[in-house]
Amino acid sequence: MRELEIIAGDATVPRAKGPKIIAHVCNDLGGWGKGFVLALSRRWPEPERDYRRWHRERAGNDFGLGAVRLVRVREDTWVANMVGQRGIRTGSGGLPIRYDAVARCLGALAGHATELGASVHMPRIGCGLAGGKWERIEPLVTQELCARDVAVTVYDR
Repeated sequence: MRELEIIAGDATVPRAKGPKIIAHVCNDLGGWGKGFVLALSRRWPEPERDYRRWHRERAGNDFGLGAVRLVRVREDTWVANMVGQRGIRTGSGGLPIRYDAVARCLGALAGHATELGASVHMPRIGCGLAGGKWERIEPLVTQELCARDVAVTVYDR
């Protein structure tokens, strides 16, 4: 099992050689405009364009909670758009984060990372606007990625 590495830095600038996947959590409404996605969009336009198209055409694809879509942004780098939050606001349904969907996303991400021979890089996913707690997310990352021998680096700004 790999150890989870947590370092200071910017997840949009992964510190690793070889193939890399930058993972983050998206909502199920097709909204893109606050949080970590802004940093992604400043660096590359493709993840936002693909996410919006994926949502717009959702009647004919797998878009929904627990789904993951990889978008290649460089020869050796992909962004994983992971649908792990319901909506964007806290309300009667609780916080937007859906831990079960995040776990499914991470499981699918492990398969992609293994297939590509890639390391995974992320901020503390689901802990910003989605309202999640790192104490609940970290064990999911460890179980779904590290336990499957995927190298994971979490970046704190």
